[in-house]
Amino acid sequence: MNNSARAAALAIFVAPALLLAACGTNDTSGNSSTATAKKGQQPDVNGDGKVVIGVLSNGDTHDNGYFQSFVDEANVIARANGWEMRTIDKINVADGANQARNLCRQRVDLIAVGAQELKDALAAAPEPVCANTQWYVNGGGGVEQTKWFSQSVDKVNQTLYTAGYAAGLLMEAKDVTKAGYITGPELDFSIQAAKAFEAGIKAVVPKAELLKAYTGDFEDSAKAKEAYTAQKAKGVKLVYPYLGGATDAVTQEANKDGVMTLTPGTDRCQDTTIKYDISVIFNPGSFFAAALQDFQKGQLKMGVTREWIIGKDPVPTLKICKPEGDQQTKVNQLMKDIGDGKFDVDAAVDGK
Repeated sequence: MNNSARAAALAIFVAPALLLAACGTNDTSGNSSTATAKKGQQPDVNGDGKVVIGVLSNGDTHDNGYFQSFVDEANVIARANGWEMRTIDKINVADGANQARNLCRQRVDLIAVGAQELKDALAAAPEPVCANTQWYVNGGGGVEQTKWFSQSVDKVNQTLYTAGYAAGLLMEAKDVTKAGYITGPELDFSIQAAKAFEAGIKAVVPKAELLKAYTGDFEDSAKAKEAYTAQKAKGVKLVYPYLGGATDAVTQEANKDGVMTLTPGTDRCQDTTIKYDISVIFNPGSFFAAALQDFQKGQLKMGVTREWIIGKDPVPTLKICKPEGDQQTKVNQLMKDIGDGKFDVDAAVDGK
């Protein structure tokens, strides 16, 4: 989908999504010393008469997927409020703190860190150069909370188990037992994601086999396609390209071969150029949009973690693009059971 089409769609989506996102908030930090900023501090935190949002991303914010979603929804909100956005992407994680200091020197009011891999950028938050800047982090699995920032977290077991369960339903319908998982660096969260995805598949297809490939780089399409070619040779009929700029490259190859695919974070069911069979929706832009709504009202609290629960909050969620029979109904019930606490997904994945 081109950028203008995405922006138009987001303009329709953002207002109702933000209203929904205002529900179901869980503040888990318990830090009473980090109360809401005084009236007037947000959104013009530094009092210079304008509002500037700085974004730090380790990924490509033009990847048509996970990393792009973080800035797309924020850009819609910023334009609606007359704010300026300054985005720095493809950041080496070791350079996060320096890039954050550079944004602070530009007198931004809020720095948004796009992923937990850039958590070291937060080292700049207490420094004098960032004294008039507030911070938001898309924490993923969670960053150790301090009084200096606000964060959103979601649970990889919840989302990836549900993704695996939905994949298992499609595999069951086509009588296939072999799937692939292709990602970048072999990090704790990407390893856990594979584990949860496999557990979800096997809940439906107990004899299923999941082939895993760690290319070392979320953005390297050539390596990801090479991994896909190797998995295809071993008979995979479904593949999950997990995160980053290599996602579409793998999916394009899978489309040629009639191999089913899933999205890593965004809703691509209506995409007319690349076909996805399942949209696994945990895009950081939706979490960030809710934070920006609070920021606009002067109510974004530093020192607070907001936890997003599948089946309870608007995101994360999952859509089978062309469900057959009761496939989506089964997925919806699983998500509801997780959100209601009736199904212990951590026990299902980790045996806890």
